[in-house]
Amino acid sequence: MKDFAFGKENFILIAVAVALIIIGFVLMSGGGAKDPVSFNPAIFSTQRIVVAPIITVAGFALVVFGILKKPKDAAKIEDEVNTKA
Repeated sequence: MKDFAFGKENFILIAVAVALIIIGFVLMSGGGAKDPVSFNPAIFSTQRIVVAPIITVAGFALVVFGILKKPKDAAKIEDEVNTKA
């Protein structure tokens, strides 16, 4: 597994983050009117304008964290190199 830039934890964090982003976008969808002339107030529900964006932004933040987090294997190797030097 030394050939990968990311460790197992990084991939798990990124996968969870992508799932959160998808859930956020699904929560934002819907609320349209069947008749193009009528207005459906469901587009302004709390789920669509508060909850879904928070979940989506949390997913994007988790992606950044998953990318920037140093894998445990790399930290061990770096510690071994520093102690030998």
